[in-house]
Formats: sequence, structure tokens, C-alpha cells
Amino acid sequence: MNNLIEILQSPWPWYVSGPLIALVMMLMILYGKTFGVSSNLRIVCAACGAGKKSDFFNFNWKNQIWNVLFVIGAIIGGFLTDAFLSSGQPIDISQSTVQDLKALGITSFESYIPTDLFNFKALSSWEGVFVIIGGGFMIGFGARYAGGCTSGHAITGLSNLQVPSLIAVIGFFIGGLTMTHLIMPFLFN
Repeated sequence: MNNLIEILQSPWPWYVSGPLIALVMMLMILYGKTFGVSSNLRIVCAACGAGKKSDFFNFNWKNQIWNVLFVIGAIIGGFLTDAFLSSGQPIDISQSTVQDLKALGITSFESYIPTDLFNFKALSSWEGVFVIIGGGFMIGFGARYAGGCTSGHAITGLSNLQVPSLIAVIGFFIGGLTMTHLIMPFLFN
């Protein structure tokens, strides 16, 4: 049993997790399903009756309820993993990344989300407001404008060889690089 817990607590290598993702995608393609996390907001809005106000929400949402259940399972799985399988060790980040983040004033590396940036105290500075509220708005707007989120385009769209998904993924990488190398140093220096 301890061996299993140790396996679950350690990061899985690409040659295990990659083929598992590919297997899931092949099964989804076989059954004609598409995956995306941001599409769940549309499903929930349609289930709550938004189709009466907007045609965008007027579709058979019951055929997509499995996607909502998947996200609920991911949230529960994340909570259970954090509560019961967390090793208590700091996140393993490369030393060059740690040094670059420390130069920007980010010093917390105990969790996946830097608490220096993502906490209620951060909302007392304009940088924190920009990162939390502005970033959240840009992610939501970008996911809607791009017709899907990173998981939908990068996993499902690329698996289906969709050119718009390739363009969106390239845009995601350009946005991430721009944030990392231009906007964050400007905000936090």
C-alpha cells in the first residue's frame, strides 16, 4: 500500500501520462465527444434556462452533462489528492525559474499557485488586482473569443487536427511568453 501511495504522490513521467491522455482522446473521438472545460459554463447556463433569453444557450445541454460531471470529478479529485496524497514537499521547480521569480518578488513555492500573487491581500495593490481580476477576465474573454480554452484546443482540437485549434494554441504560447517576459517584469519590478 505504501508503494502505491508513493507512486501517486510523485509526478508521472510523460511516457505514462501522455499515452493515457492519447487513449482518452481516441475513445472520445470514437464516441464523437469533444472535451473542453470552458464549455461547461455554457452548459450550466443552458441548464438554468438561459436559452429563453439567448439563442446561444438554446441547445440540448443534456447531451453534454458528462462534461460537467468530468469537471466536478476533476475538482473533487484535486481536493482529495491535496488532502490525502500531498507529499508535503515544496513544488519541484527549476532553480533558474525560482531565481527569476524571486527577482520579481515571488517567494512562495509551497503550492502550485504562488500565494504571493493569489490571496486576498494581493487585491490591495494595483498589481494584484491586475493579475487576479484582469487576468481572470482576459482568460474568460480569451476562451470565449477563441471558441474554447487551452484544454479544449490543445487536447481535443489538436487531436482532431483542427487548424483553428493550432492557431489558438500558438496564440496561447505567445500570450504566455509575453506575460512571462514582458508584462510580469514590468508589473513587479
